[in-house]
Amino acid sequence: MKTDRARSCEKVSYMRPTTRPEGRFEQLWLPLWPLASDDLREGIYRTSRKNALDKRYVEANPDALSNLLVVDIDQEDALLRSLWDREDWRPNAVVENPLNGHAHAVWALAEPFTRTEYAKRKPLAYAAAVTEGLRRSVDGDSGYSGLITKNPEHTAWDSHWITDKLYTLDELRFWLEETGFMPPASWRKTRRFSPVGLGRNCALFESARTWAYREVRKHFGDADGLGRAIQTTAQALNQELFDEPLPVAEVDCIARSIHKWIITKSRMWTDGAAVYDATFTAMQSARGKKGWQRSAEVRREAGHTLWRNIG
Repeated sequence: MKTDRARSCEKVSYMRPTTRPEGRFEQLWLPLWPLASDDLREGIYRTSRKNALDKRYVEANPDALSNLLVVDIDQEDALLRSLWDREDWRPNAVVENPLNGHAHAVWALAEPFTRTEYAKRKPLAYAAAVTEGLRRSVDGDSGYSGLITKNPEHTAWDSHWITDKLYTLDELRFWLEETGFMPPASWRKTRRFSPVGLGRNCALFESARTWAYREVRKHFGDADGLGRAIQTTAQALNQELFDEPLPVAEVDCIARSIHKWIITKSRMWTDGAAVYDATFTAMQSARGKKGWQRSAEVRREAGHTLWRNIG
């Protein structure tokens, strides 16, 4: 009797690759002026959508939206890994390198999510965690940024179109939790220090907004000056934090969303300089007292330990 894995292997062996999946990729692929390249070592360049479809590598998603979650699988059995034990949540396409079996697995979402607006930070972090779960489910490359993917319509690759089903993030999360691949909540904290893919947007937003909240005190009455300062700092942080920085336009959108929230929604801006300074002083005082209390507790515990050892 054949095992489930044997039947899956047999199914994969009979699956014929389609080098041009009848325009299905074009229906799901959103960028109008994507980055594209025939050789990544020679760089990537922005071009028209029509020209990009003739390139080996293309930008997976536009700057402001994402509807494709892409995982890089640097294993010779990448196709099998993408299909094994996931009847209800298989990728839409697996774009395979015929020379070594490595592939990009692509899951398409029913509704794209934005990557720039302040109100969308939580969905973005949620999508980053789901993408990490998909990566864990196939033992994919943890360093893959998700920016550039193999073009499934290029004849250089063996492109396998698996399903036309479109997923929600909640649906993918459900199956990842069922199979034990969904990362725990603590994963977001550990990835803050080495973010990749969608995590770069979250990390940049958190770093830039934290800086901006302190910068507000220097710009009361000068909203434009605050906006320019946030934009400059966000671009600098983008270069400093990431080996593969975000596009300039995307960083500008993040900076504008932070600036807009501060001057339209935040009480720190509407209350003015006097209230801001008083609040800041109170917070510093509270932190100082808390630090002193912790220090005193440490000293007391050290003394007790010393006397216990002597005794």
